[in-house]
Amino acid sequence: MHPYGAPSNRVQYADVTGPGIVYVVDDDDSVLKALERLMHSAGLEVETFSSASAFMKRKVSDLPACVVLDIRLRGKTGLDLQSDLGEAQRSLPIIFLTGHGDIPMTVRAMKGGAFDFLQKPCDDRELLDAIARALAQSRGSQAETAERQELQRRVDTLTPREREVLARVVTGKLNRQIAVELAAAEKTIKVHRGRMMKKMRAESVAELVVMAQKISLIA
Repeated sequence: MHPYGAPSNRVQYADVTGPGIVYVVDDDDSVLKALERLMHSAGLEVETFSSASAFMKRKVSDLPACVVLDIRLRGKTGLDLQSDLGEAQRSLPIIFLTGHGDIPMTVRAMKGGAFDFLQKPCDDRELLDAIARALAQSRGSQAETAERQELQRRVDTLTPREREVLARVVTGKLNRQIAVELAAAEKTIKVHRGRMMKKMRAESVAELVVMAQKISLIA
């Protein structure tokens, strides 16, 4: 199959359909158009940009997303854009495309967290498979973020005393030990513990520990 040579009907290379968007950044208009046709043929939503600065001005969608990025752009390079995204805390899987890659460039891109690094012109299947994996990673990251936010919301509903109890329960301390540390009656700690578990929606201490780890309350 010819690189970027997508036919007019939908191409079924990989499971790339579903919510998600691909941002393509390349200063070659012919490459942008070819990649846009390829993405559309695979059922993907796509937006194209001819420069790093143009992309940085775009507010990133809330949908799962990834960036297909030419490493040798005029003006700011793809590596510069990768750094800018990191500084702006815009976490997106980046698939680098290059016709002139070298080892130091590849190493820098990978150290910067690049998802993949493909040589131009790459095979359509190879690129779409990489995009499918990148979007899957983005979906997973968004799900983890949403879970952490929900867990933090539950913690925020706790009273100061319930938070103190939580901090001790997840370290394995018993009610009587917590009562001594907090200078409270054991039955009072039991009440606080019950309320805390209910607010956290935890069915067991083991489940509570996992929750606490996810929001870095414990290592």
